[in-house]
Amino acid sequence: MSGKPKVSEREARQVAEAAREQDWRKPSFAKELFLGRFRLDLIHPHPLPATEHVQRGEEFLAKLRDFCETKIDGALIEREARIPDSVIDGLKEIGALGMKIDTKYGGLGLTQVYYNKALALAGSVSPAVGALLSAHQSIGLPQPLKLFGTPEQKETYLPRLARTDISAFLLTEPDVGSDPARLATTAVPDGDEYVIDGVKLWTTNGVVADLMVVMARVPKSEGHKGGITAFIVEAGSDGVTVENRNAFMGLRGLENGVTRFHQVRVPAANRIGPEGAGLKIALTTLNTGRLSLPAMCAGAGKWCLKIAREWSAVREQWGKPVAHHEAVGAKISFIAATTFALEAVLDLSSQMADEDRNDIRIEAALAKLYGSEMAWLMADELVQIRGGRGYETAESLAARGERAVPAEQLLRDLRINRIFEGSTEIMHLLIAREAVDAHLAVAGDIIDPDKSLGDKAKAGVQAGAFYARWLPKLVAGPGRLPRSYGEFHPAGHADLSTHLRYVERASRKLARSTFYAMSRWQGRMETKQGFLGRIVDIGAELFAMSAACVRAELLRTTEAHGREAYQLADAFCRQSRIRVEELFGRLWTNTDDLDRKVVKGVLSGTYTWLEEGIIDPSGDGPWIADATPGPSTRENVHRPIR
Repeated sequence: MSGKPKVSEREARQVAEAAREQDWRKPSFAKELFLGRFRLDLIHPHPLPATEHVQRGEEFLAKLRDFCETKIDGALIEREARIPDSVIDGLKEIGALGMKIDTKYGGLGLTQVYYNKALALAGSVSPAVGALLSAHQSIGLPQPLKLFGTPEQKETYLPRLARTDISAFLLTEPDVGSDPARLATTAVPDGDEYVIDGVKLWTTNGVVADLMVVMARVPKSEGHKGGITAFIVEAGSDGVTVENRNAFMGLRGLENGVTRFHQVRVPAANRIGPEGAGLKIALTTLNTGRLSLPAMCAGAGKWCLKIAREWSAVREQWGKPVAHHEAVGAKISFIAATTFALEAVLDLSSQMADEDRNDIRIEAALAKLYGSEMAWLMADELVQIRGGRGYETAESLAARGERAVPAEQLLRDLRINRIFEGSTEIMHLLIAREAVDAHLAVAGDIIDPDKSLGDKAKAGVQAGAFYARWLPKLVAGPGRLPRSYGEFHPAGHADLSTHLRYVERASRKLARSTFYAMSRWQGRMETKQGFLGRIVDIGAELFAMSAACVRAELLRTTEAHGREAYQLADAFCRQSRIRVEELFGRLWTNTDDLDRKVVKGVLSGTYTWLEEGIIDPSGDGPWIADATPGPSTRENVHRPIR
């Protein structure tokens, strides 16, 4: 792996830290939640879209629904592992490539709320189609151009992206995932151009892309700050080779590949933002871009509920429909309640993104984390409810005369969401870093080994003043008053006020637990990934409970399903509270220390005797493919759709 930067753990953290948005200029409900401050006023009353946005969004959803029902054959895409060109051409014609692009550039100008509704709709008929549209607009070129592009770049590329050109985002490399400090792809300045060399892996849409956002490292030199930088690259440029179309356990229609760059010349005018701003651009893009995954997860939950309802009412066991057996009924209740909560989290986060009043970086990350985990659980429960038919393919079911229900496909398709755009483990660390930001801002120098004694003493005084004001507020709050949040207990409805009081109390307990952990472990806190993960998971549950209650109240006051919404929110909150209590218990009672000892034993070979008695069916070859820069020796499988 020649040319691969050698980076220490500390250097890697510094690169990631430099890419963060450092300031909190707007309020954040989730950030306050982690600090023990339950700011219900930031999300209630539930924000609502403007009338003109609703009209525009509903008009497009009707058009998209008709297209999906008449032009997209999800079973065909699954069988042939490819989205037909005619489908992609049709999506272009109805403007689906430009859902999030402003109308002045030829796009539809949909809000985040309606963009997500469209993704859920398209993803329900074919998750591969949903992934194509999401990768194009959520992390592909339109979003970073919207946020960071020059007027000239927007005028040049956004009209193409709105109607004809598919985009892809290229960051990951064969040996670089969520640790971009080791990025090996280079962009060397040469006059008014940059010369890009390197290999990118898992380039969603890369096989069919017309335009790409490429992250590459610019060497520091005279006149060049250097650092990881974002570039717009024409996919048909000389030296760009798509060397492989990758295949996966799910999303069989995904156009995901390996792309090699050899002496690819890119005009300096194609650089997005300044040199060294690439990671910040990527992370900022993902603040709202991450909402696309929970959109499709919420859509998956809706489909799980529909199939569970229809099947469980028809299938009989021991004289009655299986839905009436408690073991199955509990699964159906979980699917229904969780689907309600996922949609609540999604719509609340999306509407806040549209209004731009709040900083939603934590909310969007929580939505992605929670949505991907809970959707996987719902799909798994659906397969269990369906029994052997859940494990059987839709094609096989149809061949023997039964309804072709692709439950096993959904399970395979959803699995990637726990990895896409930040794995669950990385999301835990990312959210945890933001959640403890206030603590590090006042006390970070105390635990920083590079700071002088003077700096540590100054930080100690600052921290003492902060905690003297903050800690007393964690002792008591509205959650202890039996009549708090009384508007969430209207006559004839379930009592949601008790759940909001629980969230308020749990928020303070969460903050106290975090403070205690920082006092106990100090600089070692960042290594306690099990603890941090549980802290984040508690926050996710509390956010979901809050969103579910606020959505139920919105539906009670604006629509005809208020009573039912209250019932679903009540069921979800009761289920969620059980999970929260378990997580709180596991903060301090767990096997984390023992697990570390076992891991050391596994890696040292202590337990190799346990692996005896099997045959490894894996093929030969290196664990990580060679990504040495140079000309491609393989056929170019790039397949632009025109």
